[in-house]
Amino acid sequence: MEAKPIIGFLALVIGMFMAILDIQIVASSLSEIQAGVSASQEEISWVQTSYLIAEVIVIPISGWLAHVFSTRWLFSAACLGFALASAMCSIAWNLESLIVFRVIQGLLGGMMIPTVFAASYTLFPRDKQAGVTVIVGLVATMAPAIGPTVGGYITDSFGWEWLFLINVLPGFLVTFFVFTYVNIDEPDLSSLKGFDLLGIVLIAIFLGTMEYVLEEGPTDDWFDSQEIVFYATIMTFSGVLMFWRELTIKNPVVNLRAFSDENFAIGSFYSFVVGIGLYGSVYLMPLFLAAVRGYNALEIGKVVMVTGIFQFLSAPIAGALSKKIDLRLMLGVGLFLFGMGLFLNTNLNAEWSFWEFFFPQMIRGLSLMLIFIPINTLALGTLPVQELKNASGLYNLMRNLGGAVGLAVINTLLTNQRDLHSSHLGEQINYGRQQVIDMVGQLQNTLTPQYGDQAYQATIEVIRNIVMREATVMAFADVFMMVAAVFFGSMLLMPFIKKVNAHKPAPQE
Repeated sequence: MEAKPIIGFLALVIGMFMAILDIQIVASSLSEIQAGVSASQEEISWVQTSYLIAEVIVIPISGWLAHVFSTRWLFSAACLGFALASAMCSIAWNLESLIVFRVIQGLLGGMMIPTVFAASYTLFPRDKQAGVTVIVGLVATMAPAIGPTVGGYITDSFGWEWLFLINVLPGFLVTFFVFTYVNIDEPDLSSLKGFDLLGIVLIAIFLGTMEYVLEEGPTDDWFDSQEIVFYATIMTFSGVLMFWRELTIKNPVVNLRAFSDENFAIGSFYSFVVGIGLYGSVYLMPLFLAAVRGYNALEIGKVVMVTGIFQFLSAPIAGALSKKIDLRLMLGVGLFLFGMGLFLNTNLNAEWSFWEFFFPQMIRGLSLMLIFIPINTLALGTLPVQELKNASGLYNLMRNLGGAVGLAVINTLLTNQRDLHSSHLGEQINYGRQQVIDMVGQLQNTLTPQYGDQAYQATIEVIRNIVMREATVMAFADVFMMVAAVFFGSMLLMPFIKKVNAHKPAPQE
């Protein structure tokens, strides 16, 4: 095989890795960034939210953009802009400027991610797709998994500015290599004539408001907030208009009819499920370790890196298996194992640390590639080449929406279940019971040398903290169970998947 497509593909993959990594790389360093730009705790969350909203908006129209400007020009320009926006993030003079540059990052990153999926099927023949899919899948699922670890290490060692500066040199190199070695299609500027501007506006409003509602809903008590009701109303109306527009116009900017392909629809559904599990577990683990165990960013990184390591080790095995066994069987095993990796966390307690989390993380890491390779092939592997750009945008959008919806539900469940368990545990602490009287007395005697006359109040506060800690642990266990149930339940769709020959050439029209 010629070196040119390999070099070009590796450059594309590195660009995609940067774009996906930047979703989570700031997650473990928000407190440091908060101090750097003088923001409140509520305001600083927009450093991550702004990137997500911008990325989600542009992902579905990336296929149309690649058709108009070509893969080479679109990806090169997006990557160059991404590197420059990253540099500007590092010198942001306040929160507002940082959010603006993060929005630019997200828009340009969203152009790169689905472009790689479509280009991989054009750069290589179908008999090479197993290995290519392994690499794309490894990057797409490993980047968010290691994001908090990488971010924590960089911030601790060099400062938060390097979370963004680290993109600059690789971004310039990727731009050069993509422009030099990726030339798989030509620009079609004639498509700009009469293009679907209204469709683009409606997509931006619908997805932007949806992401905002999902991000802010859990902290604002959902529809108890007038602001959430306002944006949810806009989301609903713009969504209805967007679907009507894209399904009735002759040349839609996003062709939703791709979902009429049964395997693409099911593959996209599983991409949504993977988004829930991938982003959900990446969110839950660091949150538990910080809230319950009091770990810092580096300590959290050492625990959660296990998933990424086993994911990397399993990639070549999964690639080899995809050539030997029915992809539907491979998907079923992967879904079951990932669900089990979540289910094993349901007996956690407040003392869990590295080794207790090791085996569940190992299982999830080993299973991710068993899931990703089949769903990628199911969704995209047999589509006509001319449909890949549009379909890859929708496919990637489903994974991101799965993550957004999953995190919104997870945050809501954590709050509700914690309140429920704290109420139940509080009912058990009846100060008239002898066992409670003895416990209070022992604690008060222990605390008297330190607190003196305030020992009783300190004792009550300690008990209250213990109750809240145990309620929080039980809430995490409930959420792990519920996410596991999503994976087990999703297996019910497997009988409806048509068998796919991943190595059969795709139809051209």
